[in-house]
Amino acid sequence: MLNRIDWTGTQPPKATEKGIWGWMFFDWAAQPFFTVVTTFIFGPYFVSRLTDDPVSAQTTWSNMATISSVIIALLSPVLGSIADQSGARKPWIGFFAIIKIASLFCLWFAAPGSPVLYPVIFMILASVSAEFSIVFNDSMMPRLVAKHEVGKLSNTAWGLGYLGGMIVLIAVVTLLAASPESGKTVLGLDPLFGLDPKTGQDARVTGPISAVWYLIFILPMFIFTPDVGRGLPFGAAIRAGLRELRNTLGELRERRGILRFLIARMIYQDGVNGLLILGGVFAAGMFGWATIEIGLYGIILNVVAIFGCLIAGRIDRGVGSKVTVVISLTMLLLATIGIISTGPGYTLFGLMPLPTTDSGGLFGTAAEKAYILYGLLIGLAFGPVQASSRSYLARSVSLEEAGRYFGLYALSGRATSFMATLLFSLATYISGSPRLGMATLVLFLAGGLVLLIRTPYPADRT
Repeated sequence: MLNRIDWTGTQPPKATEKGIWGWMFFDWAAQPFFTVVTTFIFGPYFVSRLTDDPVSAQTTWSNMATISSVIIALLSPVLGSIADQSGARKPWIGFFAIIKIASLFCLWFAAPGSPVLYPVIFMILASVSAEFSIVFNDSMMPRLVAKHEVGKLSNTAWGLGYLGGMIVLIAVVTLLAASPESGKTVLGLDPLFGLDPKTGQDARVTGPISAVWYLIFILPMFIFTPDVGRGLPFGAAIRAGLRELRNTLGELRERRGILRFLIARMIYQDGVNGLLILGGVFAAGMFGWATIEIGLYGIILNVVAIFGCLIAGRIDRGVGSKVTVVISLTMLLLATIGIISTGPGYTLFGLMPLPTTDSGGLFGTAAEKAYILYGLLIGLAFGPVQASSRSYLARSVSLEEAGRYFGLYALSGRATSFMATLLFSLATYISGSPRLGMATLVLFLAGGLVLLIRTPYPADRT
């Protein structure tokens, strides 16, 4: 268990072991939304089966992510500053949980041929609510353990989240998702609850499943994890929070290390978000993968991601968050180059020819197997790059300013994330090639990596 001694902050830790586990279970509760809805099941369904125009649907999905990112970027710093003044984080998390859960239930009605506007609206509401909740949950982290344990706590929680997402994904793939041709799941069973894959029920059900999972497993955080006491009344907290945000933006000119870190993270997180949002969609379009293939691909990535987070937790504690993030970004950069260089009959831009014969069954072509190998690098890296980024910031700010700086942290993760999805949409629309759209992610990963290398660690160090 994480050691809760040797605190180097301004006040001693207040969390019991149950409180720490309660906080980590927030990631367990939240991850299935990103795993089965955004990335591997509902997203590819939206692109490949909801309409008859996959290219247009892919652009619409990307635009949905862009709109969500703009809203998150604009409001996260404001909410973080207000939270510092109002004190308690749990009421905010509870408020946004209601919106997220209701929106996810509504995804059930996104049947093939129905208007795409409604699932787009519900996905925007769910995405925004999920990210706002993460701002408040992350700002609780520095109070739970000693600073030298923050990286291990963050990566352990992230790995726990991937485990939760993987469990839900396995359940969907083996028990719910069936082939439209045979009507059977990958285990040869009839899908539970009589779900009809021809009408997309196997993908649509992921919304309600993620909602119920989230509702159940955020309860330990509410019950056991200590919260900050109430501060100013709501109206006064808004006014004070806005003043504090203005002051924080002004003081960033003096805290250049933190500013450089936030800018670097703003750039590379665009690439990470693009991979998470568009990776499964891209594979569905290139290989024609259905729910079963996408789901199995997601399971492989999540199994690898769990081990990646466990290993990264030790690296983070041993050599620090910065080294962990740099290693992870390098792996993501190599994986992205590998993905965009792969097509039917080749990889590495044709330098390595591949057989075009299909052996039958799942992932039957050599190109699909190469795609999975590159996906393993993504699986190892995309958890640590995010978990150690938040521990990087947690080690760089004081407890009293955690809310506003984690609000800016959310801003840095979303302020220009619309650029990644927007450039993807523009490149895909102009060229007609999603491969060129995916290639734009390299610019963000490489640019953020170069800037991060020149950033001090911790970021508040002169």
